[in-house]
Parts: sequence; C-alpha cells; structure tokens
Amino acid sequence: MDKDDARPPRRSRWWVGAALLTALVWLVGAGPLGMFLGRLGEVQTNDPSAFLPVGAESTEVSEIAEEFDREDAVPAVAVLSREDGGGEISGEELAEIAAVAERVGEEPWVSGTVVGPFPGTEDPSVAQFVVPIDASHDTGDAVGELRAILAEAPVSDLQAQVTGPAGFAADLAAAFGGVDSTLLLVAVTAVLIILVAVYRSPLLPVLVILACLLALGLSGALVYLAADTGLVSLNGQSQGILFILVVGACTDYALLLVARYREELAVRERVPEAVMAAVRGVTGPVLASGGTVVLGLLCLLAADLSSTRSLGPVVAIGVVAALLSAMTFLPAVLALCGRAAFWPVAPHSTGRADGSLEEVVEGHRFWGRLATTVSRRPRLYWIVTTAVLAAAAAFAPQFDAGGTGQAEVFRTEVEAVEAQGVLDRGFGSEASAAPALVVADADHLDEVVEAAERLPLVEDAAPVTEPGPPGADPSPLVEDGRVLVEAVLTVGPESAEAVDAVRDLRAELDGVEGAGALVGGVSATDLDTLETAQRDFTVVVPLVLVVVFLVLIPLLRSLVAPLLLMVANVLSFAAALGVGTLLFQHVLDLPGADPVVPLFAFVFLVALGVDYSIFLMSRAREETLRHGHREGVPRALTVTGGVITSAGVVLAVTFAALAGIPLLFLLQLAFLVAFGVLVDALLVRTVLVPALSLDVGPRVWWPGRAGRHPAGESAGEEPGAYSGSPGSSA
Repeated sequence: MDKDDARPPRRSRWWVGAALLTALVWLVGAGPLGMFLGRLGEVQTNDPSAFLPVGAESTEVSEIAEEFDREDAVPAVAVLSREDGGGEISGEELAEIAAVAERVGEEPWVSGTVVGPFPGTEDPSVAQFVVPIDASHDTGDAVGELRAILAEAPVSDLQAQVTGPAGFAADLAAAFGGVDSTLLLVAVTAVLIILVAVYRSPLLPVLVILACLLALGLSGALVYLAADTGLVSLNGQSQGILFILVVGACTDYALLLVARYREELAVRERVPEAVMAAVRGVTGPVLASGGTVVLGLLCLLAADLSSTRSLGPVVAIGVVAALLSAMTFLPAVLALCGRAAFWPVAPHSTGRADGSLEEVVEGHRFWGRLATTVSRRPRLYWIVTTAVLAAAAAFAPQFDAGGTGQAEVFRTEVEAVEAQGVLDRGFGSEASAAPALVVADADHLDEVVEAAERLPLVEDAAPVTEPGPPGADPSPLVEDGRVLVEAVLTVGPESAEAVDAVRDLRAELDGVEGAGALVGGVSATDLDTLETAQRDFTVVVPLVLVVVFLVLIPLLRSLVAPLLLMVANVLSFAAALGVGTLLFQHVLDLPGADPVVPLFAFVFLVALGVDYSIFLMSRAREETLRHGHREGVPRALTVTGGVITSAGVVLAVTFAALAGIPLLFLLQLAFLVAFGVLVDALLVRTVLVPALSLDVGPRVWWPGRAGRHPAGESAGEEPGAYSGSPGSSA
C-alpha cells in the first residue's frame, strides 16, 4: 500500500519536470527567434521577376534581353508637372530639371546614364527623365532616395513624382510594409477577444496566444534561413499569408486540444492523466489536419507561376511550426497550470467516463438541439443545404480572373499610379506603353520586322541598335546570333487588346521559318501569367484533391467518408467563389482579379475547410465505435459543435485581417477564404456532413470496422433512418 501511495507523487514530479523542461525549451529557444519576423523584409523579393511564369516565353525573352541591355537596371521615371496642369514648362525650368537629373546620375544606385529631360508632347506642362536603377540595389530604397532628391530640387512651381517599373515596385513593397506589425497586431487582438469570449478565462487565452507567438517566432526564423540560403523565395504576399495562417492554424489546434482537455478533466482526477488523454484524443485529427494543409500547400510546387510556387513551402513551414507549438508547448503549460487555467470556471471530475446522449445534449444545449433536429430528418437537411450551396456555386464560372493593370492592383492612392496618370497626360498613353520585345535569329531580321508590321495593332517595329562611326547609320545589335526587336503597339500595354495583339504577333512570327522568334514584354507577361495560372489551376486542383483524399483514408479508415467530405468541401469552395463573384463584380464593381486568386482560394479552403469535417468525423468514428452510428454522429456534432465553430470564426477573422493590406489581390483572397471557412464551419460541418452521414448510414464507414459496429442498428431499418429520441439506440 505504501508503494502504491508513493507512485503518484513520483509520477507527478516527473510530469512537472518534463512539462517545465518542454516549456523552457520553447520559451528560451523559440522566444528570441521572434527577432527574425522583423528581418523577413531583408530577404523579400517583390520585383516583377518574383512573379514571372517559370519557363514561359516572356520569361525567356526577359532573360535574353538582359544580354542586350549591357547594364542590369530597373527604370524609374521622374515626372515633373505643374499641379494645376497649366503653363508650359520653360526652357529655364528644363535646364533646372537637367541639373537635377545630372545630380541624380551621380548616385551609387544609378546604373548607366540618366536619359532626359524631355518636354511633354501632348501637354507642355509635363516633363520627364528616366533613371536606370541598378538591380543589385534595393529598388525601394533607391526610389525613396530619388523622391527625396526631387522633393529638395530647386525647380519652382513643379510637382515631382516617380513612376515606371521601379516606382511601382517600390510602392508595392511599401504596401506590404504593414505585414510586420499592423497585420500581426490586428490578427492577435481579434483572436484574443474571441478566446476570452469562448473561455471566459483570463489565463487560458494568454497561453494560446503565447503558443501562437512562439510558433510565429520559429516559423520566421526557419523561413528567413530558407530564403537567405535560396531554398525558398519570399515575397510580401507570402509573408502576410504566413503570419495569418500560423496564428489561425495554431489557434485552431489549440482550441481542439483545450476542448478535449476540459472533457478529460471532467472525468479524471489527476491533471497529467487528463493532459495525456487529451493529447492522445486529438493527435490523430490534428496531425491529419496539419498534414492535409502542409501537403496541400506543397502541391503548389507543381505550379509554373513563380509567386504561386514560392508560396507553398513558405506557408507549409509556418503550419509545421504551429502544429509543433500547439501539440508540445501548450500541453506542457496546461499541465503546469492544471485546472487553474480555466479559472474562474474550472471543470471538476464527476468520476463518469461517459453518459447517455440525453445527458450529453443537456450539457451542450444549443448543439444538442441542432444535432437532434438534423438527425430526425437528415435527408431533408442535406438536400436543402446542398441546394443552397449549389445556387451560390452557379455564379462561380462568371468569376473574372483575367487579371488587372498594375495601377489597379492598389486600393489606395500611391505616387506611382498618380505619376503614371500625369505622364500619360503629358506624353499620351502610347508613349508610356512598353513595347513588345521580340528575340529572333539575326539572319531573319527583315522578315521578322515585316511580319510584325503587317499586324494592325503594331505601329512600328525596329531592332535595338548599337552606335556606329560618326555619320553612319546605327546597326542592329547582335548577341549570340540573335537580335532584339521592339514592336510598339497602338494600345496600352496592360489592356485586353494588347494581350490579344501579343497572341496574334506570336502566331504571325511562328510563320517565319528559321527565325525562332520569341515574344516578351509587359503584355506578353500578362498573357503568359493568365495562361500559366489557368494551367496551374487544372494541374494543382486535382493534385490537392488526391492528396487530401489519401490523408483522410487512414484517418477515418474509410473510403466513403473521405469521398463525401471532399465533395462537400469542393461544393463549399464553389459557393464561396460564386458569392465572391456577386460581391466583387456587381456590388463593389472591382476591375477584375489576379489570375491566381481562384487557385489560392481553392488550396486554402479545401486544405483548411476540410479540417472542420476532419475534427467532426474523427470524433464521430470514435463515438460510433462506442455507441453505434446513429447515436455516434449526433454525439460528435453535439460535443464538437462549440469548439469547431470557435475555430472557424478564429480562422475567418485572422484571414479577414489580410484585407488591411491595401492590395486588390489580398482583399479578394481575404474575403473568399474567410467567407468559405465560415461556410465550412457553420454550414457544411454543422448540417451537410452530419445529415449526409446519417442518411448514408453505417456504410459511410465502409470498409472500416466502424461500419460493421452493431450498436444502435437493428435489422430491417433503413440505414439513414434515425428514429426515436436523441438518446435512443434501437
């Protein structure tokens, strides 16, 4: 007896030591890594090359064209104008502008010669000069210094602004500047408020937030190291999504663990045993959930669009960090805090491991009533729910993912966009149009130029030349037997007409035998981005579905249940896309969407949305093995309803925080994912999946053991019929 009495204290001391060590390892090891979150901007790449399609024709032309430029530079256009638009810029003022341009040319970040100034051809109150910025320097810093020089320039009564590729790149980087602080603060604050409302405890939300912050620190350090060594490519949008997903995923896993821990405390006296039982109970679904998200995100590596491909491994690192923190650090601090973590409403042991369904329903009144209602007429509920989702999904094919111009990317006024408007006013929109670039065999130069000029939307085509002897005509510049031809279009470079013109130009040049002509440039990049995004969607979507399906099979020990979950979540995605179509195109009147928005939304919604069905159905299988299918599914919905709903709201709110970054792409992605997650958590998991499972009956677990469990089933009854009271088991 003495030995038996002595064992619990020794086990308690061992538990305290192990929990304390785990918590200290996280606090001391991962805590200081938070400094890397602020340094991620050092390894970001937000220039256009970070978003080019891999292996596309326009990308190949861009790489070849660098050989002709001699200097690797990003052009910035300095635009000077009278603010009221009146009054010609005088010769004296042009001389002052020329002096400023000469001063700018002395800066170390200038590559080559500053060109200009030129007076406006359409509006003489506008002038410009072009500054080639060395690509090896930080474009944002260089543009910032250029703007500072122009602000101090002694040019009277003229407004000075910067646009061009460098100006847009700098303003894009500035738009992502809120990622490091504001975005994280909004997300964490929103999660904290929700957790306080859910737990009604001052301590537990702090522990969950601490787990999220430690996961962020670890993920930030790992992503920084991977980006610094070239293993991954990081841009501003990937970083923003990383922050959001780590906070949301870690909170979701924490909510599931804490809910199970509360259940175990109600039937176990000792805290260590309750913690271990909770960890054992949620490890399967949490690992399946995390594995689904990680593998789903890694499917993006199959994409050809650079920005899409780079997102997968970056965010997958964050999900792994969230999983580790939620399943190691959080159990450790819960064990150390014991029941005090739930103060002032701490659960106490009742000594009963299970109760009747009536007792379960009484303990979760809202979800119990809902489970009872759904279980009485499951077929009606899943048919009605499916009809509602299908009606919304009917608008999904109308989603406009044809891309937008770079000026339409920003949701707030930025200098590059304003300056581009002034430049167009002064020189005409065609003057600021980037020409299509054609790389071809030098021996077929005349044929290529002639073929290009036959097209109605090509105003002029001419080769890039090199200076010759004084008085002689310049000769075409030849590199490795190839020439570079500039084809000036009669339409704006980012218009739908320009994309069509490039498509026609490629078809026309394909007819020039032996020329090996390739067409690149801004419009060609838009065309290739659109076609590559469409290709990525058709490749990645089936891959994600297969991967998620294969993860669900061993978790649920079934082939039917995973199939039903996949169909439900795909329908949920289509419904979210349909509602997004109505909102974006008919309510907000947005100019369009980035071609990758549907793919990103699909990956996040299927990989994340299926989590809630995983949490429900894994618990349903557990309850089915103990109570039979007809009682097991309502039990699972009753006991998991509150926690899964809370998890869905948390993830939706954190993703909605992405809308705080003033970029059209992230606004649309934030809405689609947030709305889709709410549909999954509040409708699909709450009504559609349990109703469909009850209507299909035990066959939903085929060929697993749960489908053959005799409890709750009687011969002669239809598998989908749920008869009697909530507690009945025939």
